[in-house]
Amino acid sequence: MAFITGGTYVPLYGRDSLQVTISNFFMDVYPITNEEFVAFVRKNPKWKKSKAKKLFVDGNYLVQWKSDIELDSSQNLKAPVTSISWFAAIAYCDCQGKRLPTVDEWEYVAMANENLADARPLKTYNQFILSWYEKPKTYNNSIGSTFKNYWGVYDLHGLVWEWTSDFNSVLVSGESRKDVDKDSNLFCGSAAIGATDLMNYAAFMRYAIRGSSKAKYTMRNLGFRCVKDKN
Repeated sequence: MAFITGGTYVPLYGRDSLQVTISNFFMDVYPITNEEFVAFVRKNPKWKKSKAKKLFVDGNYLVQWKSDIELDSSQNLKAPVTSISWFAAIAYCDCQGKRLPTVDEWEYVAMANENLADARPLKTYNQFILSWYEKPKTYNNSIGSTFKNYWGVYDLHGLVWEWTSDFNSVLVSGESRKDVDKDSNLFCGSAAIGATDLMNYAAFMRYAIRGSSKAKYTMRNLGFRCVKDKN
């Protein structure tokens, strides 16, 4: 895991440029791989695709796996595991004594490039992320195939989208975050009114993906990684 020194940052959705404070924590250097999740379901058979309760997964849970404990021949063991529900990701992290990152923790680390803790003002940084969104099937690339960022973390951009513990928090009345009020129009043009950076198209897409998801949903390009509190 990489140690992340806490600090403050302004999220995409905030009120009056409110700064959010992040405490020190540890984050997995890489997303969880197919190989690691196979080992997990072997030890926790209730999360095999044939046994997982439909309350916690949709019909596409681990859909590309050949069997409960075997990948399809086209899959890369070292690639991020995908087609994973939020519930399954939570269960995996819990078994490791860890947890999913919050949206703010994930965004705080993900705003870094190789040399800067906050590279968002750089046009080239946002162009890199947007160019990845247009590439097909990056979910089958091996972990570590993207750049190592300022914190020593890989693959926050370039392989898969990632679950967060509070993935749909922007659509909930945000008293704890003091962000925008409940906004069912987050995905249309009026949503930009509540944004702090109208040029950060990549972040708009991430918030839209998160906010349109439900905890049992799975997607071919949606994976996860774990974090751990410093204490």
